[in-house]
Amino acid sequence: MSDAAVTMAEPGVLALAGVLDYRSGPALRKQGKALIAGSREPRLVFDCSAVVKSSSVGLSLLLAFMRDAQAAGKACELRGMPADMREIAEVYDLDEVLAG
Repeated sequence: MSDAAVTMAEPGVLALAGVLDYRSGPALRKQGKALIAGSREPRLVFDCSAVVKSSSVGLSLLLAFMRDAQAAGKACELRGMPADMREIAEVYDLDEVLAG
C-alpha cells in the first residue's frame, strides 16, 4: 500500500499522490478542502500524476475539490489523470465535466 497525500505542491497546484480509496478518502477530503480554502491563487491545478491507484473515491475527491474551487470563485484544471481514474470517469460520462 502506498501512503496517500494531498499537498499544495506549489502555489495553485494541489497535488494528489498515492492510493486513493475508501481508507484514504475522508482524510484527503478534509485536507484538500482546507488547502483550497487557504489558497489565494485565482486558478487551481489538480495534479494527479503521482496517484498510484484510484477507486471511484479518487474521482469523487476530484469532483468535490472542483466544487470547492468553483464555490471559492477559482478556475480549475486537471493534470495527469491516471488511466484507472479516466476509465471510471468514462463509465459515468464525466469526461466533459473533468475536462473543464
